[in-house]
Amino acid sequence: MFDYSKMFDLSGRRALVIGGASGIGQASALGLAAHGAEVVVADVNVALAEETVHEINKGGGKGAAMKIDMRDKAIIEAVAQSLGALDALVVTPSINVRKPLLDLTDDEFDRVVDLNLKGVFRVLRAFAPPMAARGRGSIVAFSSVRAQVVEPGQGVYAATKAGTLQMIRALAAELGTSGVRLNAVAPGVVETPLTKQIIENEAWYRAYADKSMLKRWASPAEMAGAVVFLCSDASSYVTGSYLLVDGGWTAADGRFTPPLPKRAG
Repeated sequence: MFDYSKMFDLSGRRALVIGGASGIGQASALGLAAHGAEVVVADVNVALAEETVHEINKGGGKGAAMKIDMRDKAIIEAVAQSLGALDALVVTPSINVRKPLLDLTDDEFDRVVDLNLKGVFRVLRAFAPPMAARGRGSIVAFSSVRAQVVEPGQGVYAATKAGTLQMIRALAAELGTSGVRLNAVAPGVVETPLTKQIIENEAWYRAYADKSMLKRWASPAEMAGAVVFLCSDASSYVTGSYLLVDGGWTAADGRFTPPLPKRAG
């Protein structure tokens, strides 16, 4: 009989979190470790990754830090070879250039695509085959609500997030019979280093908060539940999904609240 009490138990499993030095990546690493996983925290900033590992170990978990750069094929392949087959892989890093689409330079376009989309591809190409060879594994890549809805200045970023989603879905279809599951998480607005520009603008910050049904921004920790779910046996029949964690951002129009009759009583 299935043991429902252990659906989220990750004891004995090893996870790699790329981008685990800060923000959503750090929260994901801490969440996985809290549920028993041994977590390798990989980031371009190894010093900050070590701080995440310190928090993991302080809480009684087991972690290690490594350097990785999603723009560097050689480094990715070296890390993949050193770690071997993993039970879970979480990919979080992204960058953005907020400019009108027609004002973007080739360099700016290439820079965003190289990390957000091609970087995810490099990681999948290196880490998915060992999982498939062993016959199990879960890969979680961070997309965004921008894969579905856009605004001015988000053209290339949105394109990479839509591309990430479709790439994840394609590989999920290709590796389904190999026991490897792939899913995309789509946050709304989260207080991270990537959104610092908005957080520092009170009107902009408030407008984004009001767009969600919850009328607030998310903290990085509120993304960890989706990651733990998708890396655990609780999601054993979930693959190719686009899991929105957006506070209702994409579910409601939000431009105007119409006058409605007051509830009786």
